[in-house]
Amino acid sequence: GFVQPCCMIAMLVCPRTLVRIGSFICHDYTQTMWNIIGSGLPAALMQCLYLFFTFPLKKTSDDGEASEDDTQTQEMLVKIMLNMYREEQGVEELLAADKLQSLIIATASLWDQCSHSWKVPTGRVLRTISKAQTKTSIVYLQAVDCIKIAIQNLFKLADTLPACDVCEAASIVLCFVKDSYPISSALLTEFEDNDGYQLLLKILLRCEGLQQNEGDPYLDEILDMLTCLTTCGKTELKVSGNIVHPQLPHFDFEQTRSSGMTVKNLQAFQVLQSIFQKSSDQHLCGRVLAAIGTIWAWDTVNFFLLEWTLQPINQFTDIIHFKPHPVQVQFFRLVESIVLDLSYVPHEILKKVQYLIKENIAPFCTLTALRCLLNMTKKDLLFSDIFRDSGLLGLLLALLRKQAKILRKSGTEKELNAVMLKMVAALTVRSVRNTVVLKDYGMVPYIKIFLDDECYRSATLSILEQLSVINYEEYMSIIIGALCSSTQGELHLKLDLLKSLLRILESHKSHSAFRTCSGFNGLLSLLSDMEGALHDPPSGLWTGVGQNCILELVFYTLQGISAALHLDPANSYFFQRNGLFEKMAEDLGSLGCFWTQGEWQIPVTLEKTRTFAEFLDAAFCSSEPFPMWLKNCIWILNFLDHMVKGTLHLKSYFKETKPEMGEGEASRDDQEGPQSYVSFSCRWEMGDCTIVNPGAVCVMVRLLPKLYKKGHSQLSQEIQCAVVDHIQFLVKSEKSRQVMCGSGLLSTVITSCQDAFRNKCHPLHLPLTRVFEKLASQAIEPDVLSSSPWVSKGSALALQTAMSLISMTSPRNFQLRSNALAPSFVEFDMSVEGYGCLYLPTLATVMGPSAEQSVSGGIGMGTRMFPPSGGLTLSCWFLVSKFGLVHNSHPLRFLTVVRHMSRTEQEFVCFSVNFFPQDLSLVISTEEVEFQPLDIMEPEGENINPSPFPGQVQFGCGKLLVTGQWHHLTVTVAKEAKKNCIVSAYINGQMLGSAKMQYLQPLPGSYISMEPSSFIDVYGYIATPRIWKQKSSLTWRLGPTYLFEEAISVETMEVINKLGPRYCSNFQAVQLQGIDGNRTPLVAEEKISFGINAMCSSLTTVQDIKSSYNEVDGRLIAKEIGISSRDSSTPIFLAKNIAGHLSGSLRTIGSVAVGQYGVRVFQSSPAATSLNFIGGPAILLGLIAMARDDHTMYAAVKVLNSILNSSPMSEKLMRHMHGYQLLTYLLKRKTQLLNNRILQLMFSLVGTAELGFESSVIKNYSAFEYVLCNFELWMKAPENLDLALFSHLVEILQSSRDGCQNAAVAYQVQMVPKLIFLFNDPEISNSRITVACTILSHLLQGYFNTRDVLRIGLFLVYTLKPSSVDENQICLDGVAEMPSEALSQTSGKTIWLRNQLLKTLLDVMLSDKLHLSSEKQEETFLVLGSDWFLLFTQSYVHSSTVVLGIKLLLCFLQNRLLLNKFKEGIVAGRWLENSSVGLSILMDNLKTDPPVPDNGSFLIFGFSVLQRCLTDHVHIPEIYLLVAGLFLATPQSEPPEKDLESMLQWILQHHLKENVLKIGLCAEAAALLLEMVRVTVDKVSILLQVQWKASWEIAYPGNVIQFLCLVYHSYTQDPVWHCPDFLKTLAMVAFHSGPPKVWTSDPHGTSESTAPVSMMNIAYFAQKLVEKLNSRMFAADPKQILIFTSKQIMGVLESSVSQKEVFLSALYSCLNRAILYCLSRPQQSLPEQFNVLNTLNVLQEQWDIIFANYNSNNNFVICLMYCLCQLNSGSCSEGFGVDAKPKLASYHQIFLAPSEEEKGSLPTPDDVHQEILRTVEIIWKQLISQRQQALEDTYKMDLSVKGNDKEREMKITEISPLWEEIMTKAWQHLIASEKKLLQNKAGPGPSQSKHNSWSESLSSAIRLMPGRNTKEMTCKSQVTSALCLFWLCHWSAFYMALQSLSGLGSLLSMSVDMFHCKLDTYCS
Repeated sequence: GFVQPCCMIAMLVCPRTLVRIGSFICHDYTQTMWNIIGSGLPAALMQCLYLFFTFPLKKTSDDGEASEDDTQTQEMLVKIMLNMYREEQGVEELLAADKLQSLIIATASLWDQCSHSWKVPTGRVLRTISKAQTKTSIVYLQAVDCIKIAIQNLFKLADTLPACDVCEAASIVLCFVKDSYPISSALLTEFEDNDGYQLLLKILLRCEGLQQNEGDPYLDEILDMLTCLTTCGKTELKVSGNIVHPQLPHFDFEQTRSSGMTVKNLQAFQVLQSIFQKSSDQHLCGRVLAAIGTIWAWDTVNFFLLEWTLQPINQFTDIIHFKPHPVQVQFFRLVESIVLDLSYVPHEILKKVQYLIKENIAPFCTLTALRCLLNMTKKDLLFSDIFRDSGLLGLLLALLRKQAKILRKSGTEKELNAVMLKMVAALTVRSVRNTVVLKDYGMVPYIKIFLDDECYRSATLSILEQLSVINYEEYMSIIIGALCSSTQGELHLKLDLLKSLLRILESHKSHSAFRTCSGFNGLLSLLSDMEGALHDPPSGLWTGVGQNCILELVFYTLQGISAALHLDPANSYFFQRNGLFEKMAEDLGSLGCFWTQGEWQIPVTLEKTRTFAEFLDAAFCSSEPFPMWLKNCIWILNFLDHMVKGTLHLKSYFKETKPEMGEGEASRDDQEGPQSYVSFSCRWEMGDCTIVNPGAVCVMVRLLPKLYKKGHSQLSQEIQCAVVDHIQFLVKSEKSRQVMCGSGLLSTVITSCQDAFRNKCHPLHLPLTRVFEKLASQAIEPDVLSSSPWVSKGSALALQTAMSLISMTSPRNFQLRSNALAPSFVEFDMSVEGYGCLYLPTLATVMGPSAEQSVSGGIGMGTRMFPPSGGLTLSCWFLVSKFGLVHNSHPLRFLTVVRHMSRTEQEFVCFSVNFFPQDLSLVISTEEVEFQPLDIMEPEGENINPSPFPGQVQFGCGKLLVTGQWHHLTVTVAKEAKKNCIVSAYINGQMLGSAKMQYLQPLPGSYISMEPSSFIDVYGYIATPRIWKQKSSLTWRLGPTYLFEEAISVETMEVINKLGPRYCSNFQAVQLQGIDGNRTPLVAEEKISFGINAMCSSLTTVQDIKSSYNEVDGRLIAKEIGISSRDSSTPIFLAKNIAGHLSGSLRTIGSVAVGQYGVRVFQSSPAATSLNFIGGPAILLGLIAMARDDHTMYAAVKVLNSILNSSPMSEKLMRHMHGYQLLTYLLKRKTQLLNNRILQLMFSLVGTAELGFESSVIKNYSAFEYVLCNFELWMKAPENLDLALFSHLVEILQSSRDGCQNAAVAYQVQMVPKLIFLFNDPEISNSRITVACTILSHLLQGYFNTRDVLRIGLFLVYTLKPSSVDENQICLDGVAEMPSEALSQTSGKTIWLRNQLLKTLLDVMLSDKLHLSSEKQEETFLVLGSDWFLLFTQSYVHSSTVVLGIKLLLCFLQNRLLLNKFKEGIVAGRWLENSSVGLSILMDNLKTDPPVPDNGSFLIFGFSVLQRCLTDHVHIPEIYLLVAGLFLATPQSEPPEKDLESMLQWILQHHLKENVLKIGLCAEAAALLLEMVRVTVDKVSILLQVQWKASWEIAYPGNVIQFLCLVYHSYTQDPVWHCPDFLKTLAMVAFHSGPPKVWTSDPHGTSESTAPVSMMNIAYFAQKLVEKLNSRMFAADPKQILIFTSKQIMGVLESSVSQKEVFLSALYSCLNRAILYCLSRPQQSLPEQFNVLNTLNVLQEQWDIIFANYNSNNNFVICLMYCLCQLNSGSCSEGFGVDAKPKLASYHQIFLAPSEEEKGSLPTPDDVHQEILRTVEIIWKQLISQRQQALEDTYKMDLSVKGNDKEREMKITEISPLWEEIMTKAWQHLIASEKKLLQNKAGPGPSQSKHNSWSESLSSAIRLMPGRNTKEMTCKSQVTSALCLFWLCHWSAFYMALQSLSGLGSLLSMSVDMFHCKLDTYCS
């Protein structure tokens, strides 16, 4: 409550107190403010303010200015009021008093009388109250008529007060009106009702003429509030307007009705409109136009609301020319915004604007209006049509026609002309119709006039550029004509024309017109006109012209040429063909900065070298001073460098300057040099070096010698080297070199840089040589190569020539599978356009019966059917440079065949071969698929013609495809029955797979028939056609490609694969490189559909194709490429069908390249090929002949190797001229220059150098035969080259992959005779012999043939010494280390050499690599003959040779067929006879003596001779091992130990059991072993007689016999043990008569020391024979045993041996037991009866021996009597001996009884029984007559029951019972003893018992002979012990064998001594 009085007092008394109170109020606002407002202070302060405002204070100071305290108090008071009146509560408090109304009225009525200092504060307070109005306050103001009174008062003051004061007072009243409207429209209504708008109009018009910024704040405030009032209204305006069309495409009136800021108060807007119409004040009119723009900006619909009601802009247009110029400009900008901002075309307004232009009332207004329309025209192309239809274009053209004649006028007219030209240019931009109108008006000649004035030139050129759209030729003729007619001083005109030309040349359609209008010549004439322009210092007319301007002109001239050439094959072909690059070089060289004054001094050395990029940086980016001529040269070279890369037309080195209007011909000579410069080094290193314009490189080379200036020789040479290095960089890639080869760079280098080539010391010599060599390795013409300094210089530069040729001919990259020379190819790059292909028109045409022949294209006669009836084959060479990305993989389309039936639209793919990189698979398809773009290709649907076989197969390629390598693809489709086929795919000859699939349909798609008059056109694509466009990084190359109409064989495919990708023919006369032979066709002529090879290609045109081939193909090709069928300029790449001339039906003309950027062709003609046309190998051989040192020699041989390896033609010429023989001759003459590197080159020439990397097969037969196999050449060469050669031969022959093939080649070139011939050299070292033998071994293992074996065999016979020379006396130790020892009859080296060769043959026969068939072994064995082998087993031959000879022989004898032939006999001398074949003709000329008569052939029985030969070598243990190996059917091998016992044991453990079980043991080998044992045993006896200490002689026989025993136990059932030969030999060992007679004291000859051994053996054998008989193991006729034993007894009786009684006792014991056994056998069968009968017969026949006095055993006689009695009684037919019934199995009965089915008639059993009884009776009588008395005396009783009647014969039936008892007991005792004996034999074990029994018997027999030599007996016993093992188990077989030897059983009657006789005595 105390605040209000305090404030009042403070205001009146103390202003400072008021300041503190205000501060308090301001800082404590929250609650205190509400308290203050509620205290009534707002009303009090308002009252104070009213007082202060209405009652001015008296001035307190002289200067009339308020004091600082008053000012501070005023500010604080205003601040307090502002803070309180911002709140609605504060305004509400004011209404309690009437001071607010009073204050508002006071401002409207007393403004000029109020306090001046309180005007602004009062305005601020009132405006704050206005913003805080409430509904209550508005009602209050309305109630007191505040606004009405204020308006009335302002009307009164409006005419008297200054305009600024009235504006300030009116703005306060207007604030309350505007701010109250959002709450209530009452005040606005009151304002309108009291003519408030008229007041505002009156006030605003009073502001007209005010100075700038005078009253601006309040004027602007009134206008802004008035503008806001336009949106204040109760309802939206309802207008209906018609949108006049056409309108801009993106204009939509419906979308403009959006926000609420639309015009609702037209009265307010009318104030603005009236102001603009009535006022001419620039500021006021401008503010009105700005307000209108603001209203449009609030809502775009406002324009239409106003224009369709008040039409302000329409009305303003009528009066705009009266307004000030700035207002006109602002107005037309506002009109322009209608189009630019509102996107609306105000047609009515535009008509009025055009009327202004037409009437031209005010030139400035016309000019401004034109600019407005110009900006609109640039907005959208629609205005070009609007202004044309409205007549504006015609109006402007008419005005320009008029103005063209009065061009010399200046000022506005000139500016207007410029705008009119710009307007015409804008109207013609992208408007062909307007351009046609311009042309139809005949304005082109008039437009050309404006070119001379620079201010018109830009628009004029724009018009002419639009003219080019309808007629490029007319534009080009104008521009080129203007360029050519311009003077030297009109540089800027030329520049502008060139820039315009560049813009037009951006369109490829203009390039043809540029060429036809002599554009190239015109631009080059500009360069010609600038001759000397860049001379330093300038001279003549160029003195006043800046060199930068000249350089700019050069740049744009070259840029124009580059743009015209860019990616335009026709222009590039024209420019190159007409030699315009040469003219460009000439013109650039005459500019003045290049040296043209002849010779100049060449510095020898350079102080420093910089790259081209560093020169650019140094010349333009560094402070280093560079002479102007050099900078100009570098700039020009830089321009050329960018032209090379195809980027010059994209560069901008100079500022674009546009002269301002009125400047006229402002000089540009003072401008700076080229701009936009970046570091050249970075740009050069990172830029793309793809060569687009190769001719520009030739220009750089031609300018190269001209980069010189006197006084700057060092710098000149440095820049020359930098340029050459840069050129080297440009041709770094293979692609760049190939591109440059076709541009003539090589000839340019030779002609332009002759000095550098002539002078070896020239700094440019080496880099230029490198450039030349790099390019020549790709392609070079023969004439260029012949004119090169190296070839033409001859011997003076032999080394340099060779080195250069090496570089030219050596492969640039290492490819495992590739020829050194790249073939011609077509490259497809999918990264630029995504497509590129070869199009093959008219592969075939299937004609209907009545179809016209004229519809068919192709070449040839007749119709080629499709699909082929026999299948087809695709053969293709390709190389993948780069695969596409996996996610965007692009397939390699090797062939796509498409066909189309006439009168139908759809085309169908019927056959395709594609490779898909994403899964590395080859897909072959015969499905009918619609030929359509990839994005609309439909998925596979139901097959129309269902087939059991698939229409598509897929084969995986794995890792067979390698990028950067040439591969050969073969796809064969072999047609079968039932519309199916077998498809197979191969890559590099390796099969990918084979599958069965459906064959191609007869008709395309779903057609099943065709009309008679229709036809089917078949064509093809290789790679990707345009319809399947798909960008990818895939890049691949296509080599020779063929399509055959048959499925070729695998052999044919392999030949094609070997021919390689450089083959260029039709396979009609194929000959592989390095091989001479018959030339036969691989494929029939009529079966070749097409052959495509880039080498057989050329550039042609559509018209040429039509004239050369036919109209149909011409049209098809033009359609595919996308050019006119009448085109005669566009070059077309045509790869001709190389099979086109062959016989057969219609074929395609070839293939054309489709795709400007995706296809590149390269025709390979490297130096290695071109050299053939200027001498070929003769030049290279000349280089070798001229070589004087090893470096030159190596270089010459290397280049020869490179060319012969890479060029089949060179290799063929080499063979044709006998070059390999010449090469050998030259190498022999220069032997001292040979080295290992040259030898390696020879390996490479032959084709065997790359061991381990690729195939080492011999490819060049001639080089191999005449060079490598000329061993005489290499034997005399230094560095032991012959050893290196031999080692290499070993490597290539032992190769597992190619060794056999190489050996076959070596056989063809007669390598074996050449190697054998080396052995005759007395100086040949042993190491060379060893490696030569190794070569022979590998040769025969790789290619075995009897001819070479025979040659080696002949030489081996040559090494044998005469029989008088005992080779065993020659020591071989150290022979291998004696290289100087010559071959002679007494040298160990001969033996050593012979052994090496024998080992070679042995290695061949035993090789695991060589498995000779039985027929081949037989052939080899028979070619040599058995006598050849036996030559090496003679007694005088060295033991090492004997071992090897026997090894070789037995190696053959492992073949049992050969063994039998060897045994049965082979004709002798075959080796000599076969070696003489073919020599008869030669020898006939040498014969002088009469021929020696032929004594005929004789047989050699191999084993007979071998047995005799081996008797001389029984001391060699290896022989026993070899024979044992033959015995066990085991091939030879080396045991670890060398003693015989170990060797035999080893082979027994390691022999091949399966062989023994399969073919059995070898009886002949066993006989050989036994014979050697026999001979050895005989030697032992001799040695012991002479007291010689024997060692091996004792051990070897026992070892052999024990070995045989062990073998027997392993193979008891083998037939060898039954073999007569074996057993015969075995018997000879056992029963021999001793050794040959020796000199002893015994005059009777035979030493008695040998006889007991034989007797002992016989006795022992007989004993065992009887034991086996008793054990029933002998089932044959036992008569033979009885006879054998009887004969042995007879022999003993007749001999004079001591202790005869002992042997006789043993033999009689055996004989007695055998007789009793035989008589006691069963008699149930006829054979058994015969056995008993035969026994009785033997008793009769051998009676004297059996019953001699020595056989006095009574027990035998009694048992015999018992047997006779039993036989006589006939009661024991089942037998009565031991185990009468046999118990042994049948397999133990080794020799069976004779068969009952023997031939002849047999007696009945009764007859035989009667014969037995008769014989028994006879024997009984004889026995009783001889032994009766002795028996009776012994037993003291009579035999007969009738007593002792000596006179009468005692019958068998008369024997007494006592004697019968005695006989029975004796027989029982005998039976018991025999049983016991048999049981003992079967006791502890068969081997042990047998061993014990015979060893004990033998020991006892030995003890019977005292005084014998212990060693001898030990040896004998060992042999006998071992032999007895055989008898023990197989004695009956042995016996039978012995009997077979005797013929008819006479062996028993023969003396034991006869066994020592030779074997042939006993052969039966």
